[in-house]
Amino acid sequence: MTSSWTVVRLLRDRDAGLFLAAVLVSGFGSSALWLVSGVWVKDLTGSDGLAALCTAALWTPTLLGPVLGTLADRVRRRPLLVRLNLALAVLLIPLWTVDSAGSVWLLFTVLVLYGAAGVLGDAADSALVTAAVAPDLLGDFNGLRTTAREGMKLVAPLTGAALYTAYGGPGVAMLDAGTFVLAAALCALLRVREQRPRPATGNRRGRTVEGVRLLWSHHALRPLLRAGGATMCLASVGSSLNYAVVDALGRSPAWTGVMYAVQGAGSVAVGLVAGPALRRLGERRFAAFGIALTGAAVAARALPYDAVVLACSAATGLGLPCVLIAAHTAVQREIPAAALGRATATAGTLMFTPNAAGLAAGAGLVELVDHRLLLAVLGGALLATAGSLAQRSAPRTDARSPSDASPA
Repeated sequence: MTSSWTVVRLLRDRDAGLFLAAVLVSGFGSSALWLVSGVWVKDLTGSDGLAALCTAALWTPTLLGPVLGTLADRVRRRPLLVRLNLALAVLLIPLWTVDSAGSVWLLFTVLVLYGAAGVLGDAADSALVTAAVAPDLLGDFNGLRTTAREGMKLVAPLTGAALYTAYGGPGVAMLDAGTFVLAAALCALLRVREQRPRPATGNRRGRTVEGVRLLWSHHALRPLLRAGGATMCLASVGSSLNYAVVDALGRSPAWTGVMYAVQGAGSVAVGLVAGPALRRLGERRFAAFGIALTGAAVAARALPYDAVVLACSAATGLGLPCVLIAAHTAVQREIPAAALGRATATAGTLMFTPNAAGLAAGAGLVELVDHRLLLAVLGGALLATAGSLAQRSAPRTDARSPSDASPA
């Protein structure tokens, strides 16, 4: 009942509702393009390797999180989000010309810029949210944002696939461009009093690394970010074993789509209860619970039963977002607003960059080691990560003091 009331309270808030609506529409277009880009490249080139590089192109800019986050701290965040969404809409227009293997380079260029804009937008969005949402509701808002994004990942790929079949890749690109125009309009309607950006001090390199310093020197955030990076790395190794798991079930590779759909449903569900769970458990215990659930689910996937594997997919969907929601909320609460853009982007770099290492390691290990042994080891490592995080005691801290903010 408490969870339902907080959701209603958030949705009734004008700015919070506009934020969530912007996440929904832009997430819908982004999810559609993410799926279609690989299919598009495969159709034009016939290359599985180039098709797989589409995901890498989108994720590579995460490495530039500290630099891009610094930009988000130098300007007002609401105008930045409006302009960024409009710029993304314009960026997608040249994709109308991608119609042969020789023009695929343009698609990859757009995907890299798209990923960089996403890192910058997430940094500005996270900082702006703290001015629009009450501190005690940040966990609820971050949970709902996770629900919105994961929900779009379930719906948008089907729409994108249908649109691609009918109109090709350019049709999906135009859909995505339209969602960014709508997201820009929603951001423009926000009535948020932002703190005035402080004048730049020190050299550019010093300002860039400040996000790392703020996070790594914070006694409450450092363990969360370490656990988040380790969890994402181990989970990505596990996801690279999906085809081996499906093969052991005697299913076709396409059955992985069922697993992803069930996992997505779990992620949608956890977002609805994240706020109350964070208030009851605190960030560390909530994250530790999610990591432990993920570890148990990864290990149990070694059992060759359809029902068990699907249950594990749902459990992974429930558990994996917990550490991300907890870390994101803790960063918003603990870091002063003036540095929140670079801190958020840096936290994203620290937690998501290990994905690439995990996927590469998993791709190599699955050829050398029985996947059941790998799943057992990964599950044990995740449970150890959860135990280590849960044992670290730290005082609960409330939201930042009003003195951290400057008048708009």
